[in-house]
Amino acid sequence: MVRPHSASPTRRPTNVTLPSQLLEEAKSLDLNISQACEQGVKSAIASIRAQQWLAENRSSLEASRQYVEENGLPLADYKNF
Repeated sequence: MVRPHSASPTRRPTNVTLPSQLLEEAKSLDLNISQACEQGVKSAIASIRAQQWLAENRSSLEASRQYVEENGLPLADYKNF
């Protein structure tokens, strides 16, 4: 028995509004709009999470930078290069 096409239980359909010219060009290139949107959303999420991580850890990063500036790199005496 063949089942009709249905969304995976872990996926949900959604509506996306795109500029007409962009959509026409994507279709002319046989671009899978769903995959392209998914990749774009994943990229945007990764970018936002990276910005959040930097904001949350800025004081620690600054403290580490300040330490190295004042004291040099830890274990620098043991570098062979």
